[in-house]
Amino acid sequence: MREVAIIGVSMTKFGRYPDRDFSDLAAQAGLEALKDAGAQMKDIEALYSGNLGITSGSGQRILKQMGQTGIPVVNVANACATGSTALREAFFAVASGAYEMVMAVGSEQMGKAGLLGAGRGDAATSPEGRVGSFLMPAVFSMVGMEHSRAYGTQQEHFALASVKNHYHSVNNPLAQYQKESPLDEVMNSRMIAYPNTLLMCCPTGDGAAAAVVCSMEKARQFTTKPIKIAASVLTSDPWTDRALTLPDINTLTRNAAKIAYEQAGVGPEDLSQVELHDCFATAELVHYENLGLCGDGEAGKHIASGAPWIGNKIPTKYEEDVAPFVDKAYKPKTKAVVNASGGLLSKGHPMGATGVANVAEIVWHLRGQAGNRQVEGSKVGLAHVIGLGSACTINILQK
Repeated sequence: MREVAIIGVSMTKFGRYPDRDFSDLAAQAGLEALKDAGAQMKDIEALYSGNLGITSGSGQRILKQMGQTGIPVVNVANACATGSTALREAFFAVASGAYEMVMAVGSEQMGKAGLLGAGRGDAATSPEGRVGSFLMPAVFSMVGMEHSRAYGTQQEHFALASVKNHYHSVNNPLAQYQKESPLDEVMNSRMIAYPNTLLMCCPTGDGAAAAVVCSMEKARQFTTKPIKIAASVLTSDPWTDRALTLPDINTLTRNAAKIAYEQAGVGPEDLSQVELHDCFATAELVHYENLGLCGDGEAGKHIASGAPWIGNKIPTKYEEDVAPFVDKAYKPKTKAVVNASGGLLSKGHPMGATGVANVAEIVWHLRGQAGNRQVEGSKVGLAHVIGLGSACTINILQK
């Protein structure tokens, strides 16, 4: 397959837009991505639209506002990995030689959607009322408790992921929330499902993001600094004794990471930054280990070391809060900054949009366009999304 690049990205500010349709938001993101690329709608040969709530016809509705040129439209739904799966389809469409330039759009209009995951599964495999629940807060409560049981991870370790991401968010004007939350505020917010308090859970909302994807040869006609898609991977759950009933967010992420690192020819130590799927604070820590950013059982030490924070250090204002959890003997294997955008915990999680938005964030850093949250010297970035059901995508980008 040939080399593929991203030459244009955009995302709307995530939030709640009761007076706008998802197609309005998606068209806005798509047109802005075209402008960023220096391209026009007539240059786009196919559209890949990710929207979980409105799968059938979502892309066609978007084109009614962007420009109906008769191109093929592929509509994608794949749990929380919907947008990133659309991007992967766009990647392969170009890598295969079928098209020179295409667009991936992820969008969602969730508003104040309630608890997700209720009633999941058939009577033979549903955990409801037996061994837990498929409600998302319950799933990621179990994820945290399993980690705590195995490694002694404390609630404060998980909470520090929320502190970090809220701290990062204040410099992201597109984040749904841009407000710092110190450790005591996170710990004392309303309990949702132990160990996750309210401020350790991502908000739902509305938004869209888009990316213009093309061959590397075509990209050089538009820019001297194209961003290369070095790896694009999609996995699902392999069979295990537990996976029929109890969700396993770890194995498919580990499998995807292994394949992605091999495709890109890099390792965790080469990453400048990571945008990972922190739908709950517990998820962020276990994905440190799943992505190889630290060893198994070291996630608590890693967050407290300062390595995943912008600047690779704990901000002075939080040093006293973090000090009791610092292991001075711990040496980080990577200095990759995690969720410089504020992550899902602050940026928000319109499900179909998240995967493309994570990629857009990486692109901005690789270009040096991330403003006050810029990861200095960013050269390689990894974008990760997982959707229960299950689907995991990892895209590795290089400048």
